[in-house]
Amino acid sequence: MKKIVLLLSVLFMLPFVAIAGAKDIKAAFVYVGPVGDGGWTFAHDQGRIEMETLPFVKKTTFIESVPEGADATRVIMGLANKGYNLIFTTSFGFMDPTLEVASRFKDITFEHCSGYKMSENMGNYFGRFYQGKYLSGIVAGAMTKSNTIGYVAAYPIPEVIRGINAFTLGVREVNPEATVKVVWTQTWFDPGLEREAADSLLDVGADVLSMHQDTPATLQAAEARGKFAIGNDSDMRQFAPNAFLTAPIWNWGVLYKQIATEVHNGTWKPEEIWWGIETEVVKLAPMSDKVPQQIRDLVAEKKQALVDHKTQVFTGPIKGQDGKVLLGAGKTYSDKELLQMNFFIEGVQGAIPK
Repeated sequence: MKKIVLLLSVLFMLPFVAIAGAKDIKAAFVYVGPVGDGGWTFAHDQGRIEMETLPFVKKTTFIESVPEGADATRVIMGLANKGYNLIFTTSFGFMDPTLEVASRFKDITFEHCSGYKMSENMGNYFGRFYQGKYLSGIVAGAMTKSNTIGYVAAYPIPEVIRGINAFTLGVREVNPEATVKVVWTQTWFDPGLEREAADSLLDVGADVLSMHQDTPATLQAAEARGKFAIGNDSDMRQFAPNAFLTAPIWNWGVLYKQIATEVHNGTWKPEEIWWGIETEVVKLAPMSDKVPQQIRDLVAEKKQALVDHKTQVFTGPIKGQDGKVLLGAGKTYSDKELLQMNFFIEGVQGAIPK
């Protein structure tokens, strides 16, 4: 009888022991751009603010406009030395600096966005943003009259290339005659350069613009010329109210709260997180009233099919720029193939810099 009472006592105490052992969170974020960029960094910071609503998140901070490379190592090291126990680094170029600092601070949890390297105390996370790109491509393909859609792209990394291809699949699904013309800027954040690239696309007949950049400069170019545009990272309609059609957007708060909760509970482990649109980490901004109802309905239908896992964006047949079949009918690319994507598909005009 005494053994039973003792066992029951231990069982009843377990939840309280777990709570007592849980740690408060002091989180730090490293941003590649300013929080006021209206796009990528702004969206991450909204996620940080949402994470602050958790009762065990006692403090958060951020450092903005950190260059990728040696400066990033110094900044991350400084945050680790200040006692932050959960550090998020939010740009692809922060991957190696994060890994280096993580190797020196084993008692701190590190999470890197959009990379592929891990360690015992460093995970990586991202969302299937290409799903939102595909849906926005349907809107662009339906709204173009010239059948030339411009795309201002940052760096030729798989994330960006994958987004361009997914966008083009959406475009061509509703408008097989349309093409997507790509111009590279080789920068994440340079409003002036992005504006020049956008204007160059408008000059050659693009009447709808999209982009993978961190600022609304591309939309502002379209607004000034009376054309349409698709935003990126956040709902950018305030920057171009007449041009804005929709935008694939990030909802980082759902993911940041999940990670913080796991660290708090002691259940966190390093993993490769790549959540889809069904988790709402990736969303599509409300569409402009200029988009016809039948296109709105089609986008809603395609989105639901993705949510229900009844379809995938990259399903064959898919052809390359040279017209040769890359992916047979009914086949799909694996996650590994998607993460390494380094080619353009049929319908994309432009080359990938080496």
